[in-house]
Amino acid sequence: MVPEAPFRSYYGQPVVKQPIWHEPHMPTYLYLGGLSGAAGAMAAAARLAGHDRLGLAARAAAFTAASAGTVFLVAELGRPERFLNMLRVFKLTSPMSVGSWTLAAHSGLTGVAAGSAVTGLLTPVGDAASVASGLSGLAMATYTAVLLADTAVPSWHEGMRELPFLFSGSALASAGAALMLTTPRAQAGPARAAAVAGAVTEVVAGELMERRLGLLGEPYRTGRAGRLMRASRALTLGGGLLATVAGRSRTLTALSGLAITAGALCTRFGVLEAGRVSAKDPRYTVVPQRDRLDASRPGR
Repeated sequence: MVPEAPFRSYYGQPVVKQPIWHEPHMPTYLYLGGLSGAAGAMAAAARLAGHDRLGLAARAAAFTAASAGTVFLVAELGRPERFLNMLRVFKLTSPMSVGSWTLAAHSGLTGVAAGSAVTGLLTPVGDAASVASGLSGLAMATYTAVLLADTAVPSWHEGMRELPFLFSGSALASAGAALMLTTPRAQAGPARAAAVAGAVTEVVAGELMERRLGLLGEPYRTGRAGRLMRASRALTLGGGLLATVAGRSRTLTALSGLAITAGALCTRFGVLEAGRVSAKDPRYTVVPQRDRLDASRPGR
């Protein structure tokens, strides 16, 4: 019998449409949205635990990141009214719709919480808004992973199990790094712990995803995406290790925070690039389909 020919191309054309998101707009929005969500959750926890100075920094970070993220999202969309049009309907079955409403609600809540903390006015209202933004922050930190996984892009869709952990870990590490840099070092212990926990979660989730995906993990390991993901792991691990020994050292704290921040940005840019590569090459669409078909045949 003639052996089955290996798949090389689909008439030289992609099978699925490549993502048209732009750089640096979309990956920066993904980073800022995650940071804001995790910072909002940390602000609520800090308030409940009595860490008032850390809570103030967390509220400010959550609002600043949400506001900047909205600017980058609007820049990605091209015109402000396009974002407003996304709020005309609410569909639970659409990650884009749910995400748009989550961003709008979270931005408003973080604004109220930060404004109350800075001015000292309407403290009960500010505290309630902080708790609510902590809940919306949990969605903000993870919904972007669902947004990517709910597409036909092979390396994103098949990474649906690990992407939420990768993004939430990165978000927690990013928020911890930001609060390490903006909170007095004597009161930044919880921020350092969050940065370390987030860094470990991000690195482990990324490694597990690349190994499980097999062929579809290749775009995360090769080319520009591979370089970005390797840089992300090195920076995130290095920053996490520094956070464990930084203590009250100004220099080590700064190096740790900057390394984790750079690592989180590399993760977003790397994931976006890997998705583009997997969509462009029809091999990443057709070969897994053939493998699933062969596995489903009787006697296989």
